[in-house]
Amino acid sequence: MNRFLLPLAAFLLLAIVLGIGVRHSKTKGIIASPLVGRAAPDFVLPDLLDPAVKFASGSMKGRWYALNVWGTWCVECRAEHSVLVAAREAGPLPLVGLNWKDSDEDARAWLAQLGNPYVAVPVDAEGRVAIDYGVYGAPETFLVDPRGVIVHKHIGPLTTDIWQREFVLRATGTAEPGR
Repeated sequence: MNRFLLPLAAFLLLAIVLGIGVRHSKTKGIIASPLVGRAAPDFVLPDLLDPAVKFASGSMKGRWYALNVWGTWCVECRAEHSVLVAAREAGPLPLVGLNWKDSDEDARAWLAQLGNPYVAVPVDAEGRVAIDYGVYGAPETFLVDPRGVIVHKHIGPLTTDIWQREFVLRATGTAEPGR
């Protein structure tokens, strides 16, 4: 019986120490992207609202923008959609909405019903562009600087606070250093 108590006590002590460390970690819930600090992958895709028009990501160079990966099948995309609509109305940072592995009809109906927060909606029907960006779930949003470099990636639905703090403040140059 005593030979089991020492390993059990060591295991419990280790679990407590690790639990305290995770609870107090400043980077808890953050998944680093290897693309941050690198050039955003270039792409040319048809536009959802006018398939005859091709959207080229290079057309956004020279200005800050956010690339939001979404789909109508994504529950969390619906949760963040009102934040995106408000962000477009508020202004300073344009949003490009990469429609990922979705039905064009469903996506057009979604935007007609809920509002279109995007300056362009390229269609990534096969998911190749999402793979280039390292996307593994929607929604994911990337902040791209005027040089075409990804400076931030957010995984999950955006809130007004996250949009302001992590996107608008960075793009307008008023974010705290190191954030």
